[in-house]
Amino acid sequence: MIFTNPAGAPELACDACGCRWFDRMNGTCYECGTPVAPEAQEEFRLAVEAYVAARRTAQVCAGASTA
Repeated sequence: MIFTNPAGAPELACDACGCRWFDRMNGTCYECGTPVAPEAQEEFRLAVEAYVAARRTAQVCAGASTA
């Protein structure tokens, strides 16, 4: 499950319980122990890439309008 935090960045949450804390060494949710599915990891990676690209575009546009 992907949601957006108040700053607009994507965050990954556990599909089973909604927890946002993960054991990165084991790839599981700290709250319920559910493994993070490879599909969820890929969805999150794509969401982060889209977020970074949008931020870069916004920065370039902001810089162009102040020049």
